[in-house]
Amino acid sequence: MHPSDPNQIPPSRRKLLGGIASAAALAGLSSAAVAAPVAGRIEPANMPEQDAPEEFFALARLRNYKTHRSSSWDRSGGNGDAVPVEAGKAATLLDVSGAGVVTHLWFTINSEDRHHLKNLVLRAWWDGESSPSVEVPIGDFFGLGLGEYYTYQSALLAVAPIKALNAYFQMPFSSSARLTLTNEGKIKTDDLYFHVDYITLPSLPSGLGRFHAQYRQAAPCKAWTNDWTNEYDAKINGKKNLNGEGNYVFLEAAGKGHFVGVTQAVLQNQDQWFGEGDDMIFIDGDTAPTINGTGTEDYYNGAWDFGGQAFGYMHQGAPYMIDAERIGGRYCLYRWHIESPITFEKSIRVTIESGHGNHRADDFYSTAYWYQTEPHAPFPALPAPDARIPRVLAVGGAGAAPIGS
Repeated sequence: MHPSDPNQIPPSRRKLLGGIASAAALAGLSSAAVAAPVAGRIEPANMPEQDAPEEFFALARLRNYKTHRSSSWDRSGGNGDAVPVEAGKAATLLDVSGAGVVTHLWFTINSEDRHHLKNLVLRAWWDGESSPSVEVPIGDFFGLGLGEYYTYQSALLAVAPIKALNAYFQMPFSSSARLTLTNEGKIKTDDLYFHVDYITLPSLPSGLGRFHAQYRQAAPCKAWTNDWTNEYDAKINGKKNLNGEGNYVFLEAAGKGHFVGVTQAVLQNQDQWFGEGDDMIFIDGDTAPTINGTGTEDYYNGAWDFGGQAFGYMHQGAPYMIDAERIGGRYCLYRWHIESPITFEKSIRVTIESGHGNHRADDFYSTAYWYQTEPHAPFPALPAPDARIPRVLAVGGAGAAPIGS
């Protein structure tokens, strides 16, 4: 408050009026008689009305949808709230008709298969489509791309203690939704616990894309050199890549939509820093990158090799980091573009270099997440279960290169 504001009472005058009011109360006078309106002052009752921000009402605003859950609860009323999944079989997680939105997925899994995060495959079909819009090993879908559990939190995915997998993507459907989990391994999953939370409503508003998630891997990435001699720095710094040739591909999609993010796992087959690879995103047929980044750690919104320090925030993270910059080093990374999803009208190709100019041959595993109109382009064939298991490979390069385990 400025002391010259004619509509405000200075602190000294407030104290004076307060003192007079107290004295008047002792004398039996009303406070209204003492604190009479000041000329020119707008009293609260006469203040013009203003609209309050929507966030004041968002949580209280009444909803018209119906809330549902499909889960593994024990239909007998007992406490056996899980279902088994035999090798080669699939569990149906959701099969519903009508319009609605899947809002949350939760899983926890008890299995003797130490590779179950790679062997169990999550699939989803919207509106009766013939090919799934989601096809990802369950560990990779939840950011556990090396088949190992760890705890982290982000805006769209979280893994809580212990081994509790959570996803918060919004997945709309207009006529039907079907989700399954298939055991592509050789060992029975003893206990699959799951919740699929969703809402139903009479119809969807217009202009909604359908949720998609796609798995890819390169084990190893194809490098243009294994000659890591004393001239390494000069060779690498002299390599140019302006068109993304040889880049690792997170996603190729056709249609109209927007890319919302990626999870990536890396297993090092060579010593030294695995990054320096620029992200390059090609939109609507552009032959040069529409969006060009400055390095792997920069794309994941860290800096300087992450300093070897794990971190996990709402939009970006490297929450899992073991033996950084050594053969056998392991990283799990994520980046969400929910502050401004990357839009495309006809097509998108999301890529990243494997090292500067694709000079490295590490193992990359990734899941891309996006929304688009249907039909979607065919997905690449899912690698065989055994090929999804991360292994250190002999590829040459700096330091020893052991045979894969």
